[in-house]
Amino acid sequence: MTLELTDNDFKRISTLVYAKSGINLHHGKKELVKARLGRRLRATGCQSFEEYFNLLRNEQEGVELVRMLDALTTNKTSFFREKNHFDYLEQVVFPEILERNRKKVKIRCWSAGCSSGEEPYSLAICISEYFRSAPYLDAKILATDLSTAILKQAADGVYSESKVQGIPITLLRRYFRKGFGRRDGYYQVKDRLRNMVTFKRHNLMEQASFLEPFDLIMCRNVMIYFDKATQHTLVNGFYRHLRKGGRLFVGHAESLTGIEHPFTYVQPTLYRK
Repeated sequence: MTLELTDNDFKRISTLVYAKSGINLHHGKKELVKARLGRRLRATGCQSFEEYFNLLRNEQEGVELVRMLDALTTNKTSFFREKNHFDYLEQVVFPEILERNRKKVKIRCWSAGCSSGEEPYSLAICISEYFRSAPYLDAKILATDLSTAILKQAADGVYSESKVQGIPITLLRRYFRKGFGRRDGYYQVKDRLRNMVTFKRHNLMEQASFLEPFDLIMCRNVMIYFDKATQHTLVNGFYRHLRKGGRLFVGHAESLTGIEHPFTYVQPTLYRK
């Protein structure tokens, strides 16, 4: 069966996706939407994109809506991606935190759009290494994503040998367990790191409330999927959730240019409250 995605079908689906997630699917994404949602049509037994849209609109629980967003979300990441950000943490941010309280180091981080977990686990390694000699370390990382499927993968913390190649061997041995037998060729993040990270599904378009402000927020290579109005809402929300002096990191393909915000520019892709 050949499924046709008409312009009207695409417009209705892209409008729904924007309303529910803030993701802006321009017309150049039409073939991608057709290919990825074609699998969802086959899984649900829908005979057309119109029938599938009606299913999304009429379902009460919102289960298929989540699966649709999972299908459309691109999850590309790697350990210590954009390494200069982690260098900046070690050279500037962490010394500030240590100076604030040497006896009991407390740090709160948010990895927004954490994908398969490489970013928050890289952050956990960076924190653990820098504060190894601290008498007491209270470090918590909130890692959120829109995709439930990718969050499960992240929480498992299992990565192929090719995924961990960029991690120095000393850190790999310290923070990962090598698999054997059926898991030969795979590595799992050790509990000491996994216990620092809490994975949670969160739609960045929804209002969030947190018990404590964050010392840093990483939202990298996420805003490229949003229009300026959505970026404005998101960035100003991040500002509210940071403590004074907290940092916001964005991706190297992103900037806050053209967005009205109260952040102080530090350097490309890095802003301070």
